[in-house]
Parts: sequence; C-alpha cells; structure tokens
Amino acid sequence: MGYKIILDSCGELPEEFQNDSRFERVPLRLDVGDYHILDDENFNQKEFLQKVAEYPKCPGSSCPSPERYMEACRTEAEHVYIVTLSSHLSGSYNSAELGRKLYREKHGEKQICIVDSQSASGGQTQIGLLAMELEEAGVPFEEIEKRLNAYRDEMKTYFVLDNLETLRKNGRLSEVKSMVAQTLNIKPVMSAKGGIIIQKSQAIGMKKALMKIRDYMLKEVAELNERRIVITHCNCPDRAEYLKGLLKEKARLKEVVIMDTAGVSSMYANDGGIIVTA
Repeated sequence: MGYKIILDSCGELPEEFQNDSRFERVPLRLDVGDYHILDDENFNQKEFLQKVAEYPKCPGSSCPSPERYMEACRTEAEHVYIVTLSSHLSGSYNSAELGRKLYREKHGEKQICIVDSQSASGGQTQIGLLAMELEEAGVPFEEIEKRLNAYRDEMKTYFVLDNLETLRKNGRLSEVKSMVAQTLNIKPVMSAKGGIIIQKSQAIGMKKALMKIRDYMLKEVAELNERRIVITHCNCPDRAEYLKGLLKEKARLKEVVIMDTAGVSSMYANDGGIIVTA
C-alpha cells in the first residue's frame, strides 16, 4: 500500500515536505545560452537570475523525458499522483502521459493519476498537498482522481511581474510596450484561464497591483476563508508578506503557505514576481 506524489520542478514544496519520501520533484532543464542546469535541489536562484539578466535572448527549459517519469513511477507505492505545470506552457504533461504508458508496458498495471495543473508553481503545490490529505484520510484512488481534477478546475491563479524582460524576450510583449511599462512603473495583473495566461488589469506600482490581486481573490475565490492560500515569490519575501497582510485585513485565512520560487518558476516570474493560488 502507500502513495507517492510527483511534481515536475515548476512546482515547489514547503520546507517540511522537501525531504519527505512521499514526494518527488522531477527536474526540468534550464537553458540560458551556454548555461545549462537541472532545476533540482542544487538550483542557485541568485546565479540563475543574474544569467537571465545578462543574456540578451530568452531563457528556455526542457521538460523531463518520458523515461524519467517512468522511473519516478517505479515505487512500491500502490498509488502514484503526477502533477505537471500547464500543458500550454510545457510538454511536461505529455511527457508524463508517455511515461505512464511506458511504465505499464514494462512493469504492468499501476494506479497512476496525472493532473495537468493548468497552472504552475503554487498551483501544482496545492494539488499535490490535496492528494496527500485525501490519501491520509483514506479516500479511494478513483475518488481522489476526480476530486483533484475538480479542484484544479475551480482553483484560481494570479500573478504580477516586476520585471517584464522575459515576456519581451519570448515575444509576448513588444519592446516598446515593455519600455513604456517599465518607465511608467506599470505592473500587469495576470491570471490563468484553462491553463492559458491572461491579463486581467494593470496598476501603477507593485503595491497597487497586489491590492488588485487581493480584490480579485475576495471577489472570485469561493469560500476563501476555507481554502489554503499559496504565495510564491521570486526573491521578494517582503512582497509575499505584504500580500498576506492585505488578505488578512479582509478575510479570516485558514492557512497561508509562502515559498520562494525554484528554477522554472523563477524563469517565468523573474526577479520580484509574485504568484498566488487558492
């Protein structure tokens, strides 16, 4: 018996679960020009952000291979849960699907649930922690699979970026628009719909942008007081605490988890970015 929860490395784990045998993070590869690293426990955020800032082109990532996912499924645990970042951002979900197929062809049937988070970072964390809680409560595997996907469909993800260079470099933002935004201190307030990034609004300055996120959460997240909130920051813990404080002013929070971004999330959020899920 037993279970195992696998996240690709875009999903972070709270400190108390980082050495927990029930969890495994399967690393993506990060590429910044000739600089190639795995997004694993040796990730150096400061060095990585410096490389990204110095590189004139867009950084990239490579998803784990199907064989890597197959190996992660080789466990005595009867139930395996794999949570990937949005399939609109990476091939990680498709790779996990192929990995499950390879495992079953080589090692036989096993109950393996794969969830496309349609999010990233803390969104994956949320789904992974929910899988743990449901397993610990003795919920049957088939019911857990349904509940994870239902939770995914109602989960809300919001983020705000302090640095727009990565968006500009990968063609999502024109150089002129990026320059204007930086010059005027305009911060885009972003969300995700069906795993696709959308811009909800914008604000002048980071504090006003975080206030907008707070207001969206109060309006759009059902039963906010009963939900876990995960705030992930890229090298800006003070901003994460500020957002937590904004939320506590208006809502009775059940649980707030604050984490620093790992490699893939750092690449997307860039220095100063904030991601929140509920």
